[in-house]
Amino acid sequence: MNWFAEWIKQANDAVNGFAWGPVMLVLLVGTGIYLSIRTRFVQIRKFGYIMRHTIGTLFTKGRKDDGKNLSPFQAVSTALAGTVGTGNIAGVTGAIFAGGPGAVFWMWVSAFFGMCTKYAEIALAVKFRQKDENGQYHGGPMYYITEGLGKRWKWLAVIFAVLGGLASFGIGNIAQSCEIAGAIKGLTGLDPLITGVILAVLVAVVILGGVKRIGTVTSYLVPFMGAFYILAGIVVVVIRLPDVPGVFASIFRSAFSMQAVGGGVFGYAMMLAIRQGVSRGVFSNEAGLGSAPIAHAASSTEEPAEQAMWGVFEVFLDTVVICTITAIAVLLSGILNTAEGLSAFDSKGAAAVYAFNEILPGTFGGTVIQISLLFFALSTILGWSYYGDACWGYISHNNKTVSLIYKIIFIAVCVIGASGSGTLMWEISDTLNGLMALPNLVALLPLAGLVGQITQSYFDEKKTKIRK
Repeated sequence: MNWFAEWIKQANDAVNGFAWGPVMLVLLVGTGIYLSIRTRFVQIRKFGYIMRHTIGTLFTKGRKDDGKNLSPFQAVSTALAGTVGTGNIAGVTGAIFAGGPGAVFWMWVSAFFGMCTKYAEIALAVKFRQKDENGQYHGGPMYYITEGLGKRWKWLAVIFAVLGGLASFGIGNIAQSCEIAGAIKGLTGLDPLITGVILAVLVAVVILGGVKRIGTVTSYLVPFMGAFYILAGIVVVVIRLPDVPGVFASIFRSAFSMQAVGGGVFGYAMMLAIRQGVSRGVFSNEAGLGSAPIAHAASSTEEPAEQAMWGVFEVFLDTVVICTITAIAVLLSGILNTAEGLSAFDSKGAAAVYAFNEILPGTFGGTVIQISLLFFALSTILGWSYYGDACWGYISHNNKTVSLIYKIIFIAVCVIGASGSGTLMWEISDTLNGLMALPNLVALLPLAGLVGQITQSYFDEKKTKIRK
């Protein structure tokens, strides 16, 4: 069967080259630019308002959920749980090795336009969501494709749902379970199989309780893991503060470097930085992939633009804050000067461990990374369990038996992922994850005008109320 596995790998590599290749990356960023224009750059124009009405509301008495759906914060926590993952550490580290410091700048660029893309996705998801007989909301690209573009486009919605449902087992589970097993083995020496069984039990307790329990758990888990990693990043910056200006200088200098790499084409360094930065940025914040809107659609918020503002905050936190912390630590450590490059380490995560250990005392840096990977991966499993359930639910018309079967398989896959490498499955799921963007972008582009109207209507109404 080795020949078959090799054939599958070669076929997947070819498709992956398109799914995360230049054409798709241009389409992803281009969609973000177009949506920014149609909303009159809402991510800049209303940035202060958005921050006050998202993260700012956590320090006041906010609106609670309706008992059947998620509160606005539970919805964004579930979305962030699926978004903030190993890509924020390992992915960013790999992008810097492959594309140089300049990849960080282009990661920021993708995040800037990605804020508006995710804003649009969420606005449409809330507008076109549907309520079942139990009063629970269901939404996402599947619904705004059929309801926004018309029933004749249902085939495209089904394609998205199948890709999302399959990707939930790979990137949403196997890759994350493997990271968790590796992190726990590094911390305690526990056998990966035992870790997998324990993980399966924990995941079962959460996801069998439905979206409400997932939202409740992630609303506690996500703030903790985010604060833990951000605090570690602040310590890293303070320790090497004199070197920070030089790091930012290298990022901007490398981002526009026109030199050839390895005797290659003139300007290839800049092309490589753009490709790595944009692809890893999109992979990290998932803007344009269509996954996060599924969680936001379950919010009790009635106003599409109001929930959509959390999308701007989500991308800002994920990429501009968390990914930047990883990037600064890697560049401050001098790890890029190692002669062997990334090949000197067992994995991208191991390279990140080395970078933090170079700055923080003793092996504390490695412990920080391992704990962060543990929580990032666990949160991703919980978030993606809901995405996958929603995708298969769309295909089966929310059949409860199908949902239960999916959850049982998903729980079992935790053990498989923890006890094996799952490299090929990870690569296949990476491809499926990228392909999810296609049907989503097909819907976003023609619905951009509607997003502009939703935005304009919302802020006009706010102005009218203020005048009164």
